[in-house]
Amino acid sequence: MESSSKGLLTQVTQFWNLLDDLAESNPESYEKFIQQQLKEGKQLCAAPEPQLCLQTRILKPKEKVLFINLCQWKRIPAPQSSTHPVPLSVGRPEDMSEASDVYTVIDVAYNPDVLQEAEKDQVKKDQLIRMAMKCIEEQFQFTLSHFYSITKFRIKGSIQRMKQNLMGMQADPTDLREKMRKGEVSSKTRCLIEEISSTEIQVEMKEPAYELKIVADQNEKPLEIEIKVELPGINSVSLCELSVSEDDLLIEVSEKYRLHLNLPESVDTEMTTAKFIKEKATLIITMPLV
Repeated sequence: MESSSKGLLTQVTQFWNLLDDLAESNPESYEKFIQQQLKEGKQLCAAPEPQLCLQTRILKPKEKVLFINLCQWKRIPAPQSSTHPVPLSVGRPEDMSEASDVYTVIDVAYNPDVLQEAEKDQVKKDQLIRMAMKCIEEQFQFTLSHFYSITKFRIKGSIQRMKQNLMGMQADPTDLREKMRKGEVSSKTRCLIEEISSTEIQVEMKEPAYELKIVADQNEKPLEIEIKVELPGINSVSLCELSVSEDDLLIEVSEKYRLHLNLPESVDTEMTTAKFIKEKATLIITMPLV
């Protein structure tokens, strides 16, 4: 024990001697090295921050409302390039109750640059959300609904709970980078999903015919937005992917159809419903106004 302590002390002394030599021989490189260490140390200590919250449903093994907190976290490495995997960290599911409502919350973290870039592009944003949902399904053997909505609040549950959930599970980022390089991921803490390739992103999808109307009451007060979308050749709602925010809507269907609409009024995403009429191959979305 004593010899190993002496060996460690010798290594530390040698390291400091090397730094002293570097400071004298090349002050500029020394300054860069110190700044890099400070930067990495700051990232290592950084806590995750909430970005947005999604609401969807767990269909199997037990049907339940699911909230997914998408968070930005500097400890999660950014992808090395557009062709490399996008790393993300997934926290454990937590069951919660609020009055008579029982629901599950899962926290998912991406690198901040990844999320900020996605905020500029609805398609990229939807892809990150779908990746997170796919990861949750694979990691916890859940079956999730294809439909989700972005809530008005940025996080479900407390920020402190989210930080404890994610930070309590995160491994050393050096180890994470090494596992990324080898393509290995621990099923306990993280899920690594290949980024959708540029060829898949560039698949040309047709804009379907649709009808948008604002439904009003007898006093002509607007109540809700109703959108009917015609989807010829589609015979199942499972092929439809729908995302709704307060002011826009995105529908993608089996790489055949894509419809992105800016809504004329703000809508209540939590009360939004969708139904598929198989006989007419028509998707009807009803969105109450806020």
